[in-house]
Amino acid sequence: MNRPERRATSALATIYALRMLGLFLILPVFALYAEGLAGTTPVLVGVAIGIYGLTQAALQIPFGMVSDHIGRKPVILFGLALFAAGSGVAAEAESIHGVIAGRALQGAGAIAAAVLALAADLTREESRLRAMAIIGITIGVAFSASLVLGPLLDRWMGVPGLFWLTAVLAVVGMGVLVFAVPAERGHRVHRDAEAVPGQFRRVLRDPELLRLDAGIFLLHLGLTATFVALPLVLRDQLALAPVHHGWLYLPVMVIAFAAMVPFIIIAEKQRRMRTVFLGAIAAVAVAAAGLGLAGQAGTLAGVALALLVYFTAFNLLEASLPSLIAKAAPAGAKGTAMGVYSSAQFLGAFTGGVAGGWAHGAAGAEGVFGLIAGAAAVWWLLARGMAPPHYLSSHVVAIPADADPAALTPRLAAVAGVAEVEVVPEEGAAYLKVELDRLDREGLAAATGQPSTA
Repeated sequence: MNRPERRATSALATIYALRMLGLFLILPVFALYAEGLAGTTPVLVGVAIGIYGLTQAALQIPFGMVSDHIGRKPVILFGLALFAAGSGVAAEAESIHGVIAGRALQGAGAIAAAVLALAADLTREESRLRAMAIIGITIGVAFSASLVLGPLLDRWMGVPGLFWLTAVLAVVGMGVLVFAVPAERGHRVHRDAEAVPGQFRRVLRDPELLRLDAGIFLLHLGLTATFVALPLVLRDQLALAPVHHGWLYLPVMVIAFAAMVPFIIIAEKQRRMRTVFLGAIAAVAVAAAGLGLAGQAGTLAGVALALLVYFTAFNLLEASLPSLIAKAAPAGAKGTAMGVYSSAQFLGAFTGGVAGGWAHGAAGAEGVFGLIAGAAAVWWLLARGMAPPHYLSSHVVAIPADADPAALTPRLAAVAGVAEVEVVPEEGAAYLKVELDRLDREGLAAATGQPSTA
């Protein structure tokens, strides 16, 4: 990556992280705070935690498409302003319904697709995958940081203060966008990074992609449902003061991140993705059941061990699913596949809040963890039918705007290591699925008439 690309990527990753930190800071403390709000019921607590996912899922793809026409930065600024406004509404709310309205407005600031599209605008094809990976890593870091910081900051400023802090973070994000992100050089559709309307039918009819979409839906259903019950279990069944909850999460998250790395290497380098993937789903089910049993028994060590297994498996699955989507998506449809996948993720967060709240009201914390274990078991049965993934990577090459697809497609398909080709002359690009370790880069350059970069 060159210097402008590093600057753009770091600034956009910061914006994304600030927003995600704002969404997740209340996750480990809200169920405790909600007890003092007017109109609170277990279901409404879950709705308040997860409602952002519903509005995010509904608006992220449309916002991305709007940004194709009016520019990325105006859409991102508008989304951050909505997020800040929603944070203010939630901070001032005295009833659970007011918080729900604020959280819904937070989610309506759905800038994910526009941020990724701007990252694609500001990076070259050969640097884009790295830029997207950096942004993805910051999301994981922001989530982990929120679990640690939420309980600590809650003692200092309370949940209303956390909501006001998220509003400030949104304003800071606006400043980063205006002053740190390089000026847009024009914008165009990037099929590898954003949704394209003509590709939805193709993506939604692909059984492997739908299986993965169901997976991320169920994974985030379980995550959101967990925090409907877990803070209450730690306080009421384990007598752990809320201010100390972050000190439980800190070592768990650090060790879980380190523990997943060997499994990622085994899955990718040794090409045992299917085995590792199914094992991680089973681990989520076992860990959720363990949380229920350890919480009921009142053993902090048991809860900590179950959380470690859960978040190791969660992190592994969270990292593996986008890789599997990229492998399974047809050439030229990766951005659309990822858009649908992200929408399924956010819908899972909303459903997990509602279902977790219902289960908590009906059967207590044990019912919530039973729900999560059951969802993971259903996912394991769905995933069991997945085909072994093809270890292919998406690759984009520039082509002349007057290129003849009928002539160029077979030339590209004949290059060693190229498995799929979609030529889009109006975008000046050919979208490929390739085996990186076999790809003949000189042959690819010759086929497109570009200088060799080998």
